[in-house]
Amino acid sequence: MANNKFNTGDPLAYFLTWTTYGTWLPGDDRGWTRKDASGAMKASNPLFRDAAAARMKEAAFILSTAQREIVELTIRKHCEIRNWRLHAVNVHAVNVRSNYVHVVVTAAGYRSQTVRDQFKAWCSRRLKEAGIMRDNFWTEGCSQRLVNSENDLEAAVVYVLDAQDRKEVGLGS
Repeated sequence: MANNKFNTGDPLAYFLTWTTYGTWLPGDDRGWTRKDASGAMKASNPLFRDAAAARMKEAAFILSTAQREIVELTIRKHCEIRNWRLHAVNVHAVNVRSNYVHVVVTAAGYRSQTVRDQFKAWCSRRLKEAGIMRDNFWTEGCSQRLVNSENDLEAAVVYVLDAQDRKEVGLGS
């Protein structure tokens, strides 16, 4: 039987999503959030999008198939080293797409921001070691959802593993 009670200690897991640099700007047509806001999605705003694009320090970054593999392997290895648990029902515990990364991970004793920062830093290092010379691989921050029930954990894993392939969105594949 699944435990649906709210977890008052460490969450069961973190559901983290972050995008590659320049691929989801403030004002984006898909919606967007402000750092200082409640996290509610904002409507498209071409003026904000154009202003954000003008401030970009380098071109948008799209992960190739080989780069996606580097990111996935780096996240897996970092979880092994830290003894963090990637959640999955098959071999894909991480979903690395061309313009974003999804991870469902248990990292007891660590804040979600720390987990996110370590993943992004190590993935950046490995991409640079593979010869990708740039300063910005990822957008600032990420979506950080706390998973506090078995039902929510199952839903997050299903979303990461299956739902993305059912979406028909340009760069997300």
